Amino acid sequence: MKQTLIAFAGVAAFVAGLGAANAQPGPAAAEPAAVSKFLSAEALNPAQLLPPPPPDGSPAALAELAELHRIQADRSPQALARARRDDEDESVIAFAEVMGPGFQLDRLPATAALFKDLRAEDSLAAKRAKAFFKRTRPWAADPSIVGCPHGDDAAKSAYPSGHATMAYAAAGALVRLDPPKAQAILARASDYAENRLVCGAHYRRDIGAGQTLGTVLVVKLLETPGFRAEFDAAQAELKAARVVD
Repeated sequence: MKQTLIAFAGVAAFVAGLGAANAQPGPAAAEPAAVSKFLSAEALNPAQLLPPPPPDGSPAALAELAELHRIQADRSPQALARARRDDEDESVIAFAEVMGPGFQLDRLPATAALFKDLRAEDSLAAKRAKAFFKRTRPWAADPSIVGCPHGDDAAKSAYPSGHATMAYAAAGALVRLDPPKAQAILARASDYAENRLVCGAHYRRDIGAGQTLGTVLVVKLLETPGFRAEFDAAQAELKAARVVD
């Protein structure tokens, strides 16, 4: 019986191979839509949380564009270099200097797991919002806006800023893990978000929306048992390692 099954499997594989050889290649299968590990789609709906950005070409949009021109005219090479470093480092490691030398995620597995999941959540939330609002990037609206490389950024993906969303989500978790450093953490988040303007990658309303989205996201996540358990494990680990008090 076993030999019969093996022989049948071999014939089936051979026939399948012939079919594959003669078949025309079809379209690549679409990747499954990303879903939150912790939240339902209704729990954090950007369309219900964020106000719409001003339409392209409106007085409000043109005023924001004028601000970017002023920033571009006044920025120093050093300021642009700092903004480019933050552009390349879209993770909680942007807060490492504030958190101190003990904040080394390769030695803090529970903390690393927490911020890995948080990064996935803030990225998902920002992408969902960008797809809904479809605001034109400053450099797409006005090619004279130059700063940081665009990479694979879509032209209609300005609102909200994904970097600002990440920064304020990370800050929201960090201030709860280490309350004495709250002001320094929030100052770093603000500076990080402002660097999106220095880069010419976003308008001011974009970083404001990122602040709202990232801040609310952490509040919502901490209400879920799964994320709360990860947070508690990270907090215990950081205290044991004397990274936080």
